Amino acid sequence: MKVLVIDAQGGGIGRQLVAAIKEQLPDAAVTAVGTNAAATAAMLKAGADRAATGENAVAVNSRQADVIVGPIGIVIADALFGEITPRMALAVAQSPAKRLLIPVNHCGNIVVGIHNLNIGGLIQDVLHELQKS
Repeated sequence: MKVLVIDAQGGGIGRQLVAAIKEQLPDAAVTAVGTNAAATAAMLKAGADRAATGENAVAVNSRQADVIVGPIGIVIADALFGEITPRMALAVAQSPAKRLLIPVNHCGNIVVGIHNLNIGGLIQDVLHELQKS
């Protein structure tokens, strides 16, 4: 299974995702793509098999992944403090991959109904879905 983890800013969610996926699904090929070098470095340090940075890396790797995982902002143009370009959001949205989107309320995009969910619990939900894939 080819898993693409996309994250922005400091890569904190992506780092946690990569570490959890590699621990629970060691045979998964995990590619980490950060919108910036800091996010990419955090995910690579967490154990990603390969990593890249930037808009074109999101576009190319979205076409090749079986599953894309990241905060919900990766499908919203200008989300994550403007780090998600329209081309990035379109590439993720149009990918044939299954998308596992973590509902994070940031930057004016509010997902109702997630009042008390923490990132750890949401990552466990991601792992459950990946194991079904």
